[in-house]
Amino acid sequence: MTAIPYLGLMAATFVILAWSADRFVDAAGTLALRLGMPLVLVGLVIVGFGTSAPEILVSALAALSDNTGLAVGNALGSNIANIALILGLAALLVPLTTTFAAIRLEYLALLIATLGLIPLLLDRHLGRLEGALLLILLAGILVLFVLRARGDGRTPVTALPAGGRTGPTLGWLAVSLCLLLLSAHLLVWAATALARMAGVSDLVIGLSIVALGTSLPELATSIAAVRKRQFGMVLGNILGSNLFNILAVLGTAVLITPTTLASGPLVRDYGLMTALTLLLGVLLLWRGSVGRVAAAFLVLLYVSYQATLFLYHL
Repeated sequence: MTAIPYLGLMAATFVILAWSADRFVDAAGTLALRLGMPLVLVGLVIVGFGTSAPEILVSALAALSDNTGLAVGNALGSNIANIALILGLAALLVPLTTTFAAIRLEYLALLIATLGLIPLLLDRHLGRLEGALLLILLAGILVLFVLRARGDGRTPVTALPAGGRTGPTLGWLAVSLCLLLLSAHLLVWAATALARMAGVSDLVIGLSIVALGTSLPELATSIAAVRKRQFGMVLGNILGSNLFNILAVLGTAVLITPTTLASGPLVRDYGLMTALTLLLGVLLLWRGSVGRVAAAFLVLLYVSYQATLFLYHL
């Protein structure tokens, strides 16, 4: 088969992805206002989990096929793409501004999850016990977020009139999320087929095309949200997605099939993911924003990382 059908499928799914992301952001924002939830929390839990579903699905299927290397690469590669590429592209369009206090707990949770992997990775082996610990930590963090949101009375600045119907909003949320996931899956499938036709290795596909493809919902959702100046949802989406990738995606994969990781790729990919997480904290704490200069640096760093992967065919 030639590459033309795959290219046509990718073009069609990009259109569906963009439309469904716009509807998803509208529905999530409306639901947040009706329920009195802050946009950061909605981005973290609803959007973050929903757009991480492709990573969870792909990694679980890879683990069931005894290919946990692909599952781990998907989790780490998606986190790198979320910060370096997706946040970078969003901030190139519109510089993101916020206060560190607004996302302090969310960022600290991601930082703890990221650094908490270090003792688990010292022997380069992730087993079922480590997977269970990651999932338990995720459950505890989600409970903490919900209790914090209910207890401190944080509400959006604007509220929708009481008594509004949430049924149609929930319907649009479900339909648009399904379209997001389906279009992302088709894009991954088509891109992977093209890569195999070009003779690219499975590991490179996992770290690049699969990781980027399963991050497409985060990209589309973040671009749609930044156009609406919903910066809290953008940051909540990135932080939430990365948190789910570490705890849910990685935890589920190694719970299904334990894995031993090669030291070289582990240092390279985990090290870059950790460095990007720390850099994001510095930008938000020190500057309170991600401007276009920082955004351009992030995107350039991601392009260089991908070029390195393909150059050495690791």
